[in-house]
Amino acid sequence: MFINNAKKIVIKLGSSTIVDSKGNFKKKWALSLIKDIKQLKKNKQEVVIVSSGAIALGQKYIKIKDKRIKLEMSQALASIGQIQLVNEFQKIFAKNKINIGQILITPDDTEQRRRALNAKRTFENLFKIGAVPVVNENDTTATSEIKYGDNDRLAARVAQIIGADLLIILSDVDGLYENISNKKTLIRKVTSIDNKILSLVDKKINAYGSGGMLTKLEAAKICMNAGCNMIIGNGKNSNPIIKLNKSKLFTWFEPRISQLDARKKWIISSLSSTAKICIDDGACTAIKSGKSLLPAGITKVIGKFNKGDNILIIDKNDNEIARGLSSFTSNEIDKIKGLQTSQIEQSLGYPSKSEILHKDDIVIL
Repeated sequence: MFINNAKKIVIKLGSSTIVDSKGNFKKKWALSLIKDIKQLKKNKQEVVIVSSGAIALGQKYIKIKDKRIKLEMSQALASIGQIQLVNEFQKIFAKNKINIGQILITPDDTEQRRRALNAKRTFENLFKIGAVPVVNENDTTATSEIKYGDNDRLAARVAQIIGADLLIILSDVDGLYENISNKKTLIRKVTSIDNKILSLVDKKINAYGSGGMLTKLEAAKICMNAGCNMIIGNGKNSNPIIKLNKSKLFTWFEPRISQLDARKKWIISSLSSTAKICIDDGACTAIKSGKSLLPAGITKVIGKFNKGDNILIIDKNDNEIARGLSSFTSNEIDKIKGLQTSQIEQSLGYPSKSEILHKDDIVIL
């Protein structure tokens, strides 16, 4: 799986790639990255940036030289540095006539279904208007994330939420090596994160980074289980994405299952809901043939649920035939059940999707 084939790409920038040893934003390097992103967008590929560096820029701005700072101060510095970071990105993206949208995320936003669904819709709407989402952790309210370098895992969760094909982690090394000390033999492909792979991790971190290779491997686990490819490559050179694509000099973490299989496995393994939707024979035939569930086929709503909740789908004889994630609340479905797609907006009073459950969110039992 190489970069040209990916439809959605998340690019994670480590602190050492975006901020130099003196705490300055690397404008020249960043401009070369944006040119790479412009080329990806020209190829109809969607791109998200997850960037570290806010704390380092905050330290530089208020002239704090000591890298060993307490969590509370890190959060204050992040709030200052985040403004600097986004301003710098906005200026260089504007030079290439690309708009950006800032998204601040905490682990709760990625772990709770409804919040993850809302985040996904924000990403999708930014893509629709041609903007590049720039994501960072909400360091001002997070706790252990600053301490443990969760931007790697955050990037993996973002990739999972948007259904990305590829996560690129730009670091200060070419990838994962068989020998940490001499860094001569690069591991080109990883298909499983086992004890042997974990033993290769260097626990040391740089002055500004809060993670290291360990959090990158944890990010790889998330991606591999979500059907998303991930690569770790050197981002220190200019035009890093184009150079990685040409050189193929990186470590590739190959997913174990497809995106669709991963999503459906998650749906079927989720806690069973008492909420149900009863559908007619036509709708039963439709979803069993791989189609989405539309309002016209729904006859009854049983129980209360919200958007993104896991619900059961039953037939007229109360047989459980499928499970899936609802795109509407139970109250909304109750209003539009039995209606044609063209009648949804008039009934609800606002524009909305046509599918009650999308085909990719349905698992036949």
